[in-house]
Amino acid sequence: MEIESTTRDRVLAVLEGRKPDRIPFIGRMDFWYRGMSYQGKIPERFREMSLSEIHRAIGFGQEDWLSPCAYKYHNLELVSRIDGCEVLHEYEPEISFFPDLWGKIPVDRAGETTTELITPVGKLRYKHTLLEESIRSGTSRPQLTVRPVREPEDYRIYEYIIEHSEFAPRFEAFYAREAGLEGFGYLVPMLNRVPFQSLLIDVIGEVPFFYALYDHPKLVDRLLQVVDQQIVDLLERLSGFQVPYIEFCDNLDGSMTNPRLFQKYVAPSYQRYSQILHAQGKTLGSHTDGNLKNLIPLLPESGLAVCESLTPAPITDCTFEEAWAAWENGPLIWGGIPSSYLEARLPESEFQDRIATILSLVRDRPIILGIGDAVMCDNDIERIRWIANRISHPAHHLFLNYFH
Repeated sequence: MEIESTTRDRVLAVLEGRKPDRIPFIGRMDFWYRGMSYQGKIPERFREMSLSEIHRAIGFGQEDWLSPCAYKYHNLELVSRIDGCEVLHEYEPEISFFPDLWGKIPVDRAGETTTELITPVGKLRYKHTLLEESIRSGTSRPQLTVRPVREPEDYRIYEYIIEHSEFAPRFEAFYAREAGLEGFGYLVPMLNRVPFQSLLIDVIGEVPFFYALYDHPKLVDRLLQVVDQQIVDLLERLSGFQVPYIEFCDNLDGSMTNPRLFQKYVAPSYQRYSQILHAQGKTLGSHTDGNLKNLIPLLPESGLAVCESLTPAPITDCTFEEAWAAWENGPLIWGGIPSSYLEARLPESEFQDRIATILSLVRDRPIILGIGDAVMCDNDIERIRWIANRISHPAHHLFLNYFH
């Protein structure tokens, strides 16, 4: 049996049903790094290190995300202004996470960003807000506070934008960034949200969307179909993209996407998309960092192979033990350690006991262990080093008997 020796090898082994030499331990520290850098609080021993070097120093594999593609939006003029000052003006832009502008608008200055989408059939307008507190914490991702679809006439404009888009592969850029991790990390191919999650979070907004489901069901169904067609097109064009795993950035949370809505709208999408990807030799995952308690019994039949960034209690109502017991035959857990375990307010002895409990559970089944959702500014990364040392200790390699 081949012995896996790098973080990437271990993650790949678990995703592909092979046996790694030990549990993969990997996650994101970019929030911690950005926030501590902004505040000038990087510990002295790490001050001259890059984020990747800090990951290596504490033995924590580096998880990173990148979309392997974008869409070019024809006949679209995009104009963004922060507090009235223009910061972005593009005609026929290429965007990976539409209508979000992840990576296109500044994340280092607080303020309100107003974006106009100008098309031959009308205009849409929406806003992002970035708070100083978000910059200090390192999360620094502007939040959509006003969505682009608010009136019945907005649906057709949004449909026009989606229908006049063209797939733009970025495979080589993905491979290059993946190579830059040099085996100590894993670059997740991240796609935009599935249709229901996209409309819920980005396009219409939570409360307005629930009203729209009853007030404008035909408009909602038509827009869901249009977004679905774009995603199917995208997935089929990934046939030449050489990776074993694809993930949707869904931020799934059962308090918004309740079981009834999940079964009606989300599970069928996962099942359909997973079939397309399975035909290409790929598995499907979702960024599921929300409260999954009422979705736990539904996820095994959903079509998802991986629930990435599982964030258990006390951050959500869902305990690790509940998910672990219910998902004996899948989906695979990626994450599982709440970031609150790394806070100084939790006594060291209690922290060690809780990690020991998790490690005692995961000896008999595959898992990619990590910090859900991510390491935060108030976290002690020496505790991450402690977890890494425990996992690397030979006594914890007994879990490998889950493969026969």
